[in-house]
Amino acid sequence: MAQAADEPLLHEHKEFKNVDFSGKTLRDREFFKCTFINCNFSKSDLSKNEFSNCQFEACNFTMAKIVDTGFGEVVFNNCKLMGLDFSSASRFMFSFAFNGSQLDYAIFQSTKLKKTAFDRCSLKDADFTDADLSQAVLKECDLQNAQFSGTNLEKADLRTAHHYNIDPDRNKLKKTKFANSNLAGLLLKYNLDIDFEQ
Repeated sequence: MAQAADEPLLHEHKEFKNVDFSGKTLRDREFFKCTFINCNFSKSDLSKNEFSNCQFEACNFTMAKIVDTGFGEVVFNNCKLMGLDFSSASRFMFSFAFNGSQLDYAIFQSTKLKKTAFDRCSLKDADFTDADLSQAVLKECDLQNAQFSGTNLEKADLRTAHHYNIDPDRNKLKKTKFANSNLAGLLLKYNLDIDFEQ
């Protein structure tokens, strides 16, 4: 998206509603305390932007590019973030909360997600290799086929998460919270027949 000469680089306290950015390029902008409602960013190039204290409601980010994009205290509510490569985003501004969002195939490789809240999210086939998820909360999240290898899950809360397969020998699990009914997800590699009904 070409930038007009008089268009501001800094957007503060603005609301963007039903805007279609799909397939477009939006760069070198700063958004502070802005709200985005039902906006389409699918396959757009959002590289080198900064989003600080922003909220996204029912937005679509499927396959968007976020190279060196800063996200500081950003909340995603009921958004589609499928295939998003968070490992390419800026490491200096990197804090989120995810609520009711689709994060299937998202890449979080080697990212710092300490204390991040994932609430009722789909994280199927997400990649958490070498990520820091310490003290993160994954409440009622679907982790089917999500990749955990070298992942720090110390003090993380997975009590209501489901469909996960986490190898205790390949991840840090000190004081990680699990529900008794979901412990099978830690033992899948042993091919055990576990009966929790008795």
